[in-house]
Amino acid sequence: MDYGLRERVVLITGGARGIGFEAARLFAAEGAKLALADINGAAADAAARRLIDLGAKVIGIGADITSGAQCAEMLARVEDALGPLSVVVNSAAVLDDKTFLESSPADWKRIVNVCLYGAMNVLHTTLPGMVERKFGRVVCMASDSAKLGQARLSYYAAAKAGVIALVKSVAQEVGGAGVTLNVVSPGATNTELRQEREAGLRASMGEEKYARRVNSVLKMYPTGRIGEPNDIANAILFLSSASAGWVTGQVLSVNGGFTMT
Repeated sequence: MDYGLRERVVLITGGARGIGFEAARLFAAEGAKLALADINGAAADAAARRLIDLGAKVIGIGADITSGAQCAEMLARVEDALGPLSVVVNSAAVLDDKTFLESSPADWKRIVNVCLYGAMNVLHTTLPGMVERKFGRVVCMASDSAKLGQARLSYYAAAKAGVIALVKSVAQEVGGAGVTLNVVSPGATNTELRQEREAGLRASMGEEKYARRVNSVLKMYPTGRIGEPNDIANAILFLSSASAGWVTGQVLSVNGGFTMT
């Protein structure tokens, strides 16, 4: 299938690893030109080199998306190096593992600044050019915790619910200019971020209790497994493609049946 992405310029925040990097790999295979942005510039450069070795045109950029100024610098670097931006994938995120009563305002601020305000900064920076050129595809990552709530993820879920509302609202404003915005909402996915969180849980719970937890989690998935980054990346690729030109303001859950709403 030709996704119509050859020579398209794609920016992926959080592109150094996990779902963001797997999406980048798929875009590269389609002939897109890529910018991988991450708060860790060295990690972004290393991820870019991995794709360059496969023949892709890729740059790595260190950027903190909680800063509007850094987002503007990021966009300038992308377009100077690769050309006008066509596709944005907002994959940058941070996670926590606390009950709401254990958390502090500093915890809330950290999560909301990256997961919600970061997405706002990226959209506010990149959308004007897309609107002017009458073409654009934006995919933001959310979480099914935003739709159902989830213990120990309360303020993360709140931030991601904000992303869903943001995307649905902005999609109504820019659809007439040929720009679509959609959300991909993964279930539990075997990314580095999840692995780090799970390692902390395993250490604190002990082997036996942690094994029971893993079994309990798997029982919530009719497919019998958690997701892999490729499961999510394929959905991102479709929503960024020419084939998805009449899909906007939607939330696509890719979750092995964890939720069916």
